[in-house]
Amino acid sequence: MSSLTFFLDNPLFDFTKKEVIEALGMSKQTFYKYFSDIEQYGIVTASRRIGKAKLYKINLKLPLVTMLRKYETKLSLQIEEKEAGKQAQALPIRIA
Repeated sequence: MSSLTFFLDNPLFDFTKKEVIEALGMSKQTFYKYFSDIEQYGIVTASRRIGKAKLYKINLKLPLVTMLRKYETKLSLQIEEKEAGKQAQALPIRIA
């Protein structure tokens, strides 16, 4: 899972960078390599500070984020339909 996916999956919450790194089980080096891009493009924004720590959340006002969320939902529904079809095929047919 990428940091972008993490924020898309948790749109109501904000997180420190450390929390995201720990939740993803990702190295700091990998995280920082990509996080600066999603921050630079405004996909995530700093929402508040707690002491010295900045918290970040997904920028729901950005049209790109809206589009990504819609795409993610559509893709999830397609996967769900495909899985339901597989399960229907696997069920035995009973003839009375």
